[in-house]
Amino acid sequence: MFRSVPSLSLLGLLLAGPALAADLGEAPAPEKPAGTDIVIELGLGGKLVPEYEGAKDYEVVPYPIVSLDYLSIPGLITFGSIDPQRGGFSIGPSFGYTGKRDSNDYADLSGLRDVDPTYEAGLKLSYEWDFAEIYGEARYAFGGADGFVGDLGANLVARPTQELQFKLGPTLTFASSDYMETYFGVSAAESIATGGRLAAYEPDGGFKTAGVAASARYEFRPTWFLNAEASWNRFIGDAQDSPIVKTGSEDQYTVGLGLSKRFSLDLF
Repeated sequence: MFRSVPSLSLLGLLLAGPALAADLGEAPAPEKPAGTDIVIELGLGGKLVPEYEGAKDYEVVPYPIVSLDYLSIPGLITFGSIDPQRGGFSIGPSFGYTGKRDSNDYADLSGLRDVDPTYEAGLKLSYEWDFAEIYGEARYAFGGADGFVGDLGANLVARPTQELQFKLGPTLTFASSDYMETYFGVSAAESIATGGRLAAYEPDGGFKTAGVAASARYEFRPTWFLNAEASWNRFIGDAQDSPIVKTGSEDQYTVGLGLSKRFSLDLF
């Protein structure tokens, strides 16, 4: 039941966004130019991330950039905006990946079982005004860990020039009990295998981290973007109390840099 509460609450805010924007006097979205049914952005980047959940050391991994900014299906639905500066409601895919955790590679994890790579796939919903946005992501995790994970957040938005954009705001992440057990739990057998160095621990699902995220985006050529991001998160709740986090670090940092391109397509 916990998993549905943050997502449903955020979804309600997002669905109310267009009505709220109208009340605030926002101008209506421009009419769709002929030949444009979908605006999508695709790209790839590299990110510095902790070696595992709760690690104090870091590694560089690739990450995809995928967003659906505008979609118009004649007679069915239209959302988003063709003009990227106008904001509005958007929906798109959300992906995540956590590499294999091989306990033999980390002295702090010696005695724990290995965890195969975990893949995450889901959706991201957001609503953006001229100066702020709210967003939420929900993904299903499978592979090494099963369960649901997600993010909730809000940002202040600044656009000093037509080509440059900055965002800064608080974030929360959450995970189901199955996911938490895989990455933060320690079974009785594992505790014995560590010689008692890591106590047996069984976490529940709930909020996992709280922190702050920042991003910068520069359109250096028409429809081509340079994307930079950084975040700090601290484990909270049952994740913070995990022996794995206690022997590693409660503070987790990420820094990313990527290149992306926006495409406008005629599908219908």
